[in-house]
Amino acid sequence: MRSYLLRRLPSALLVLFAASFLVFTILRLVPGDPATSLAGPDASPATVAAIRDRLGLDAPLMTQYAHWIGSLLTGDLGPSYAIGGQVSDLIGDGLGATAELTVAALLFVIVLGAAFGILGATSRSRWIRSAIRVTTTAALAVPPFVSGVLLVVLFAVVLGVLPPGGRVAFLDAPDLAAQYLLLPALCLALPSAAVLGRYLKDGIERALAEDYIRTATAAGVAPRRLLWRHALPNALPPVVTLLGMQTGHLLGGAVLVEAIFAWPGLGQLAEQGLQRRDYPVVQDLLLLLVAVFVVVQLLTDLVYAWLDPRIRWE
Repeated sequence: MRSYLLRRLPSALLVLFAASFLVFTILRLVPGDPATSLAGPDASPATVAAIRDRLGLDAPLMTQYAHWIGSLLTGDLGPSYAIGGQVSDLIGDGLGATAELTVAALLFVIVLGAAFGILGATSRSRWIRSAIRVTTTAALAVPPFVSGVLLVVLFAVVLGVLPPGGRVAFLDAPDLAAQYLLLPALCLALPSAAVLGRYLKDGIERALAEDYIRTATAAGVAPRRLLWRHALPNALPPVVTLLGMQTGHLLGGAVLVEAIFAWPGLGQLAEQGLQRRDYPVVQDLLLLLVAVFVVVQLLTDLVYAWLDPRIRWE
């Protein structure tokens, strides 16, 4: 397993390097100038030039890129241009909230996806299978900004059982924090849970159709044992890969869900940085998301290799 990990590391580092260059370049192509935004509409050209010089924006692009990479390697993210404060402090303040939302959504994805997949593949009730098919189709068809509003209207306005938005820290009040977390986590998890459930359902159905399963059934092996000891483990490897990919989608979707539910995470920080052309904040945030996605994919590959030793041998 260690040698497999060492073989995967160079490609992960290459992806991070390429992503850093693309993030840096694309942000500079976005219309607008941080120096002009900071100086104000009535500022003189000399004032704008002075601000550009103070921020280092008048240096060649490759010099700015090298300075940024050097700062990342030393752990000094520098100050924010427009929002104020150190970039590391801004990211640290929002990282906990976004991680909390993403982990809760991931738990929903695993639980709901497993329920959709197992019940859809093994239930003998046509009504249950139809209900699961309708639910997964609706979860995939309805975008999060629509499902989020519907969840707020149903549970916060009509039923009045959950708050419509905001956040409470778990250390302050765990029961109240869970109530604030439930709706945004569910909204974020529904599309990924539907995809995971469909993949798991198809995998279990293919495994149950294998010859050895039919032979074991004829020999009198209990259906529950066939499902949990044989069919489900054989269906898991591709589902694990899909789960890793969906984790990246959860991180990206958290930006929109945080805006819907006023969740004070990295999504709101990214929105402020883009509006104010705050290059350090936005480029560090984007690279952080890429790094998390790369790490998740690397862990997914390791789990896949653990489930299927043929991957390690190849």
